[in-house]
Amino acid sequence: MLLVAAAALIDFDGRVLIAERPAGRSMAGLWEFPGGKVDEGETPEAALVRELREELGIDTRQSCLAPIAFASHAYEEFHLLMPLFACRTWQGTVQPQEGQRLAWVLPARLGDYEMPPADAPLVALLRDLL
Repeated sequence: MLLVAAAALIDFDGRVLIAERPAGRSMAGLWEFPGGKVDEGETPEAALVRELREELGIDTRQSCLAPIAFASHAYEEFHLLMPLFACRTWQGTVQPQEGQRLAWVLPARLGDYEMPPADAPLVALLRDLL
């Protein structure tokens, strides 16, 4: 079981940030919600705060993360469990730190971007919530 935490960063215009997985990584070219692996002894919220700083150069607090959904998906090599948190408050300007492309997307347009199987079911939920 692989535990990862992901964020639906939501800007003032109601758009959601997604990131394209860079070349050389598994599922390169697919779009996903920012986040990453939860390290041993780390909470999903703490992991997400760390990952957002590492991946996007922004700072947020655990209290700014609201759990809204989770994905559970069986990949061939592992089973992924991914809580998804909404985040509307952060400090700094979102900047890609790992060579990834970023897109701010209206919830109704999220389906236009090809996503990993674990992320895809969250799109309909976000459309309904936002």
